[in-house]
Amino acid sequence: MSTILIVDDQPAICYSLKRLFESEGLEPLTAKGGHEALKVLKDTIVDIALIDVRMPDMDGLELLSIIKQQNINVQVLMMTAFSSTEKAIEAIRLGAYDYLTKPVDNDELLKIVRDILRVREFTSTLVGFGGEDADFDGDRIIGNSPQMLEIYKTIGRVAPTDATVLIRGESGTGKELIARAIYHYSKRAKMPFLAVNCAAIVDALLESELFGHERGAFTGAEYRKIGKFERCHKGTLFLDEIGDMSLETQAKVLRALQDGTFERVGGNETIKTDVRIIAATNRDIEGLVKTGRFREDLYYRLNVVTINIPPLRERISDVDQLVSYFIKKYSRVFSKPIDGISHEALECLKSRHWYGNVRELENTIQKAIILCRDNHISTHCFEFTTDDTTQQSCLEEHIDILVKKVFQYSKPTPLPDLLCLIETAMIKKALEQTGGNQVQAAKMLGISRNTLRSKANLFD
Repeated sequence: MSTILIVDDQPAICYSLKRLFESEGLEPLTAKGGHEALKVLKDTIVDIALIDVRMPDMDGLELLSIIKQQNINVQVLMMTAFSSTEKAIEAIRLGAYDYLTKPVDNDELLKIVRDILRVREFTSTLVGFGGEDADFDGDRIIGNSPQMLEIYKTIGRVAPTDATVLIRGESGTGKELIARAIYHYSKRAKMPFLAVNCAAIVDALLESELFGHERGAFTGAEYRKIGKFERCHKGTLFLDEIGDMSLETQAKVLRALQDGTFERVGGNETIKTDVRIIAATNRDIEGLVKTGRFREDLYYRLNVVTINIPPLRERISDVDQLVSYFIKKYSRVFSKPIDGISHEALECLKSRHWYGNVRELENTIQKAIILCRDNHISTHCFEFTTDDTTQQSCLEEHIDILVKKVFQYSKPTPLPDLLCLIETAMIKKALEQTGGNQVQAAKMLGISRNTLRSKANLFD
């Protein structure tokens, strides 16, 4: 049974809210002020705290701040009869889940409470369940940053439906984990979950992988093969890296989405199937549509609900939880007990850009546990290497944004002028970062000191 703590100095409000939550099967507790609330939170596991802003012994925002500083694992709802924009903004900034104005609408309050309880379930439950591609030990979605909480709420809303979902995010952000969470909390959870990486299968074989083929359909087709769409009847099919799919295969996927029918490669039999599609990509689908490399009608079919997963560098507050989880996981996998991580080592991890996102962080922790000579991870356990692939991918994304910005201007910018602007900016930044040291700046830019000097003279 979930527990909710009501913190209000007015007994009548505590009584009415207590009756409301009891009718919902929750276990309500009450406290008439902030100090009493802190004692309850210290001795009792509470899922939600509903806190009044104005109380005589302690301001509700002060109580919220203490709860967050002490890392008490409770979601906080603030309520007040004296609403103001400043108070609401401050409450959300301090980490409140939501801000309500008295008199509180019971239906709205209960809806928010259900959302919170669903979010807490997502953060504490294994999502790598079932299916032939499931990890043997399961994996968790980790993170309580505001961005991740919004994703959990979206999962809670979309999972019970059959809506098609498009998950977007950089490589290594955990798109398949989100897909598995949607599947696990859906009404199809007892049916198959199958995943297909469209970028990992050559196009000539991808159509057969998805829809199957008849014997003799092509050279090497010595037997009939049942494809993923057919095997996943009544279940969920996860199409990863959908942006790498050919136009021909896209047309067949579109038909399967529109009327639930397809033919095996080399076959004439029309097969009906009932499959929920969850797709994912790290590419600019809108750009692919504009250049004719992705079907616009399929894009709109897939883009019913979109979940954007932020890169790890935009939710650094989640690194602590992720590190703790990976240490526990891999110390068990490698049968090597690790008690924890030093403050310096953790700060080192939090200062990195993580171009490979959560996957890169996970690999870093694995290596650290293997290299660690005692039962505590320190900075000496890290072996950071330059990942040219992920850095190149990140650079390409930023260059793509820059190019789009350039073409937004009505006045065309000649290519030589644009290159000159970029070159000048890079030289200035290199000199700035090296404190004006031309030798170091030239090394950073990959040019000679004389070349740097001659170019720098152009804008002196």
